[in-house]
Amino acid sequence: MTVEGRGSGPGTDVLIRKVDSHLATLRTGLHGPELELAEKLARCLRELVVATAHSSAADRGLVRAAVHYFVLRRESRGKLLPVRSLAAAQRVVNKAVRQLGRPDLLVETPRERPAPEPATTIPARHV
Repeated sequence: MTVEGRGSGPGTDVLIRKVDSHLATLRTGLHGPELELAEKLARCLRELVVATAHSSAADRGLVRAAVHYFVLRRESRGKLLPVRSLAAAQRVVNKAVRQLGRPDLLVETPRERPAPEPATTIPARHV
């Protein structure tokens, strides 16, 4: 994804590169619904970064914090660093989305989607 030419500034480019780099790493180890969730989170974060590029410092800081939560690992003293769960990142990203007034960007998982409406029957036509 090319981020240059958007006129968003170097801070925007850095955040988008962090998201893209982390997503590339996740693609090597995730499959199925987990990978789908990671891609949805990355898409949402990219959109938020671009949308808030010229917003208040508070809004940009909120988005930056969400990006860092998605990208950064927890600190650990061992060789293996536990990765934050995608569900935890989803909660943080969705909280930022709500605070920024962008419910159109909420990241849902399949179990959060409303159940399909039961099919209604159409009464038979009497001829």
